[in-house]
Amino acid sequence: MKCFLIDDDQDDREIFAIALSEVNSSYSCITAINGEDALKILNAQPDFTPDFIFLDLNMPLMNGKTCLTELRKIPRLKEVPIIIYTTSSYSKDIADTQDLGASHYLVKPSSIRSLSNILTSFFEGKSSKFQLNS
Repeated sequence: MKCFLIDDDQDDREIFAIALSEVNSSYSCITAINGEDALKILNAQPDFTPDFIFLDLNMPLMNGKTCLTELRKIPRLKEVPIIIYTTSSYSKDIADTQDLGASHYLVKPSSIRSLSNILTSFFEGKSSKFQLNS
């Protein structure tokens, strides 16, 4: 299982990696520090197709909504779930990202344990679309 996390916050990237390893230590987490970085990685590695993409909304250079639009233009990512992973619970962000092709919307939980549980539900296909988790 390969997850691609696009998030400018180093602490959030580390927390995500810890939670992912709690779910299954064999799962890998590839990271990008913003939308532009993510597109560079994907363009440089045409064989890289993650199983899940987790995308922050508030990032420098290219925000999450613009990045989501660009990710959905890449044919090999058409079936890859893109989960918005953000601190925003603003209803307009939820609606906008749903319209742009996001698969799920996840408000960053307050604990690693909560994140691990949520990730498990995503990977087992038990998570509903556009639920707000906290």
